[in-house]
Amino acid sequence: MTGAAYTASTALLEAMREAGARYAFANLGSDHTGIMESYARAASAGSLDSLPELILCPHESVALSAAHGYAQVSGEPQAVIVHVDCGTQNLGGAVHNASRGRVPVLIFAGLSPATQAGELPGSRTEHIHWLQDSADQRGMLRGYAKYDQEIRTGRNVKELVHRAVQIARSEPAGPVYLVAAREVLEEQLPPQPPPGRGWNPVAPAALVPEIVDEIAADLESARDPLVVTSYLGRDQAAVPELVRLCELAAVGVIESVPGHVNFPDDHPLHLGYQWNRPGQNPALARADVILVLGSDVPWIPVHNRPDPAARIYVIDPDPLKEQLPLWHVPARRYARADLAVAVRQLADRLAGRGRLNPAAVRERAAGVGAIHDEQRARWAAQEQPGAGGEITPEYLVACVRDGAGQAAGAGALFLNEAISNYHVVNEHLGASRPGSLITSGGGSLGWAGGAAVGAKLAAPERTVVSLVGDGSYLFSVPSSVHWTARRYGAPSLTVILDNQGWKSPSLSTLAVHPDGELARGGFAASFRPEADLPGVAAAAGGAYARTVTDAAELPGAISQALDQVAAGRSAVLSVHVPPV
Repeated sequence: MTGAAYTASTALLEAMREAGARYAFANLGSDHTGIMESYARAASAGSLDSLPELILCPHESVALSAAHGYAQVSGEPQAVIVHVDCGTQNLGGAVHNASRGRVPVLIFAGLSPATQAGELPGSRTEHIHWLQDSADQRGMLRGYAKYDQEIRTGRNVKELVHRAVQIARSEPAGPVYLVAAREVLEEQLPPQPPPGRGWNPVAPAALVPEIVDEIAADLESARDPLVVTSYLGRDQAAVPELVRLCELAAVGVIESVPGHVNFPDDHPLHLGYQWNRPGQNPALARADVILVLGSDVPWIPVHNRPDPAARIYVIDPDPLKEQLPLWHVPARRYARADLAVAVRQLADRLAGRGRLNPAAVRERAAGVGAIHDEQRARWAAQEQPGAGGEITPEYLVACVRDGAGQAAGAGALFLNEAISNYHVVNEHLGASRPGSLITSGGGSLGWAGGAAVGAKLAAPERTVVSLVGDGSYLFSVPSSVHWTARRYGAPSLTVILDNQGWKSPSLSTLAVHPDGELARGGFAASFRPEADLPGVAAAAGGAYARTVTDAAELPGAISQALDQVAAGRSAVLSVHVPPV
């Protein structure tokens, strides 16, 4: 695109594509006139390949969740385009999720026009341009964005975009936010070349040799060493390195609030999962050396903590959790390092020193393996329907596991937003392949709907299956999700663990008031009368929709739903589990 047709909007979009954004997930508004014109001109000129493909999302939180899911699966940051303050606010909790999940995303929003009397192209022409002008629009995301900046001229727009993406991709990764007024986006320019080289993210950091030696010595002398991790599996290459380290020294692994497959579930050194359930984890209590490898919440001290004498090491791209106001782990050392690099260093040092006691390692491995086997046998025994054909969450997840495994082979990708059943999904899905199970990494509900769209676009060959609660399904804006999925050919299966209410707030209340009135049945956060949850997806996106209440119907319903997804149609199953 050359001549008068070239504007700052075109340069902005080209820069997004140059920086690696294949898609721009967008909810457009009156501030995007230059952007829409640039797409129209590119279509007319046959040059759309130079811009990110536009994915229209009728809700901003769906757009950001889709970019979030795409980045999680592909490792590549994508772009999100929203309008002014209203669109920025409508991103809602999805920004929290991208920030806490350490997901690189470039968010761009317009600003209300800066002129009102026609002084420049793009000057104010609609009444909303006064109403949507806020005092500090960038401040709305400043608590979550790694970087925010206003583009004031098209002359350096490419530099600003590449800088923003460089910051987003550098660990700890996260969202970044750029804004520009309509007059800037309409600015005519000579075609802008790419800004050249030098925009790679910061190189992975390693542990200094002294720390490697100190940790290796403690592992060599340990009686019961333990790894606690939550998101080491963000980098799939880190998982086999952790397996190698743990096998060398027979180190057990607990996944605490896991957002990824951090260690194979079927490995005999895997000691299970920690979520919010009260009670002391015995493996954590007896550990004398603990490596916290990528975790924001390795344990909840009010009811679960390590031995005060345990020697604890925190290794993390963000070891001090600088965005978390209240946080502390009583560690001997805090080290900022890339997890794959650090774990590889530790494994290499242990193997090279040759100081591990082989007999002690074998004995410890046998003991940890026995705990693993007992744990899995106990979980397997739970995978049964309840009395009278009631569908238990454990049976439901087991049926999804078996059905998706047969229909999709080892390539199925699972999204977990089951909230009060987070732990059930982990324990009964048994995910062992790196990259086969993800969560949002944050605490705002509704991620899985848009994330499934993004995940399918990133990996079209994989079967995408979301396991969600009925509350998180409603938060996902399913009408927008399923319209977008149909429009852009991104079908997935959504399985709703439908307990017809909000169970998690009740569990929170019971944790504080175990003998209170709620415990005696005085109140329930019910969703009755029940909505036709799958029907929303059918109406908006033509999805296959079914509600299942009888355990005998469940395997067949899952099989039929997966057949629909394989044929290119999304499917939503609402499965009734015991109610709140």
